[in-house]
Amino acid sequence: MPLAGIALAPLLVSPLGSPSPRGSVAAAAEAARRPRALRRVRCSATAASGGASGDAGELSRATLLWRAAKLPIYSVALVPLTVGSAAAYNQAGLFFATRYFGLLAAAVLVITWLNLSNDVYDSDTGADKNKKESVVNIVGSVCSRMVTRNAANISLLLGFVGLFWAFAEAGDVRFIVLVISAILCGYVYQCPPFRLSYRGLGEPLCFAAFGPLATLAFYFSNSSRSISSGAVLLPLSRTVIASSILVGLTTTLILFCSHFHQIDGDRAVGKMSPLVKIGTKTGATLVTLGVGTLYTLLVTFGISKYLPSSCIVLAVLTLPLGKWIVDYVNKNHDDNTKIFMAKYYCVRLHALFGMALASGLVLARKGMLV
Repeated sequence: MPLAGIALAPLLVSPLGSPSPRGSVAAAAEAARRPRALRRVRCSATAASGGASGDAGELSRATLLWRAAKLPIYSVALVPLTVGSAAAYNQAGLFFATRYFGLLAAAVLVITWLNLSNDVYDSDTGADKNKKESVVNIVGSVCSRMVTRNAANISLLLGFVGLFWAFAEAGDVRFIVLVISAILCGYVYQCPPFRLSYRGLGEPLCFAAFGPLATLAFYFSNSSRSISSGAVLLPLSRTVIASSILVGLTTTLILFCSHFHQIDGDRAVGKMSPLVKIGTKTGATLVTLGVGTLYTLLVTFGISKYLPSSCIVLAVLTLPLGKWIVDYVNKNHDDNTKIFMAKYYCVRLHALFGMALASGLVLARKGMLV
């Protein structure tokens, strides 16, 4: 079942901190119990935002490797795949476990390429000069850029092998066209000569790549080919379109919140991220609007029957986390040490919201909570 994969998503979230909507008293008590852990969080946040070298020097190599691996970000590979697969199951009762896990491996490899090549090109521009957890900086040798770039290219090549294998299995050209389009969005986002992220266009590209393009692609990957009847293609449904929009919004929140603590470094190298242009206070307002839009669309899609009621019931359960993120960002938007964690809290929302959508689609197919 598609739920087997989405259940892994919360496990990818950074253990450095966890949102607690219980209020400042509980937070203060937790801080008193774990002062050392909190110091490590502050140290990591300061290092990632280009803070003082003294703080960065306190980071252990294990911490640097954890941050360089960006494991929580791999939920952006898991969620579109699982929601798309759940939509296919909801539509036609189709689910191919071998294909699902093969695509999961391919998607992880593509995201690895995205992360490594981003480190390479940000190193070229100087954006990661003080970023101790950059893979290029961790490798540290004179050929670190070449090693990282080669690793990125190998990951992309292996990812394409998996994607074309799935295409051969599904026999649906829409899958391969959409997934390559999503990868091209990642290329023009960060790679020369385009580098559209430096022009403030990262968020639209992120929404398109991980929302409609990737989610629809993975939905179509569940088409089937048989000797007797040829290819059995899934129809484009309003359910998967609605789901892909919501997945795109939660993914874009992650990227947007990752800019808060990097404004000074981005501005210094001419990287005009949205927050460089509008500032953190307006950015916090946009986070509020973004989260509000997410749940407004969820309810709208439920009322219009684009999504089954089971999706609405389960996804609404993530509302306290969404509100907590809004409150946290509005309170700490100008504190680089604390706002660093906002993107990880958005990863949790992304994973849990995606799990709710996928669960709701499967339950609706089984006639539960319809």
